[in-house]
Amino acid sequence: MSTKPFTDGTNHWYHIKDKTNIVNPVENQPQYAETDYAKIADNILLFQRNNGGWPKNYDMKAILTPKQIDTVIKTKPILHTTFDNETTYTHVNYLAQVYTLTKEEKYKNGALKGIDFILEAQYSNGGWPQYFPLEKGYSRHITFNDGAYMGIMNLLKKIVINDPDFTFIDTKTRKKVTESYEKGLDCILKMQITDNGKLTAWCQQHDEITLLPAWARKFEPPSICNAESVDVVLFLMAIDKPNEKIIKSVQSAVKWFNDSKIYNTRVESFKAPEMDSKYKKITNDVRVVTDSTAPPIWTRYYELGTHKPLFSDRNSELLYSLAEVSRERRSGYAWYTDKPEKVLKKYPAWQKKWDSGNDVLK
Repeated sequence: MSTKPFTDGTNHWYHIKDKTNIVNPVENQPQYAETDYAKIADNILLFQRNNGGWPKNYDMKAILTPKQIDTVIKTKPILHTTFDNETTYTHVNYLAQVYTLTKEEKYKNGALKGIDFILEAQYSNGGWPQYFPLEKGYSRHITFNDGAYMGIMNLLKKIVINDPDFTFIDTKTRKKVTESYEKGLDCILKMQITDNGKLTAWCQQHDEITLLPAWARKFEPPSICNAESVDVVLFLMAIDKPNEKIIKSVQSAVKWFNDSKIYNTRVESFKAPEMDSKYKKITNDVRVVTDSTAPPIWTRYYELGTHKPLFSDRNSELLYSLAEVSRERRSGYAWYTDKPEKVLKKYPAWQKKWDSGNDVLK
């Protein structure tokens, strides 16, 4: 069993300062081997809070000290729980796998409690917030960023299709999960951005009431977000016997990815004088160079209306080149992406199978 799904949270715990952490790593924190799956699952249960969800940014493989364990236990009543940074749905999935192997009830119970948390967190329109219970600010928005929404949907799909690791789910729970999944799928289709009269892709965050693109962090503006949209499209492409709405959604997103390609452009990181930011020590910088041999690339954001490549900074100013972004954000955020290429490569086979008379790339 892989702990790769926890990589994002693990990296944050070890490498990014955060005063809100329950516990911080000790020097040379020991870790369980990947094969110690029951001990890793016990860690997952340790971090699970009383409401069934999890806090983010901890190493599930860490061999915790007695003091760390005691501190984590004391925080179980706290309701600051999230889907951000691949949290909660990954924990549920891991517990289900360990239960399948061990048949130990505690892992099944932890997974079921996590599933109930996910169902409770869903908005009536089908979307999910970043944090639940709801908190103030942008975390109330429906969130595609960092895989939150699609991570939940992929987990629910496993239950819906009766994946071998989820055969323990009872009929009543499976029915509730199926209804949640269908609502989630419908919400995805409703959030796809129509801009200049054309259906395009999605934003990182959508307003939880209007479903329109919304601001999140100060450098994450309402826009068409290619990086986050890729996982959405791959999910839709994997649906067997897609209906007309899903086919139209995929076709429109594929056309958008193809039309928004950027050519002759390469992004390179290079060593630069060391500087300390509020968040971490920075030893590199990033620049955009012209390269006629470079494969197509995309910016993470495209401006609504103009479809210009878009950037921003911690002051929320809208910028139109990476060079204008401060060094801390320029080097600390993925402003460019090659992810849409995954969709474009899969498209011919999908199109031939499900919509053979309409190749939007021709």
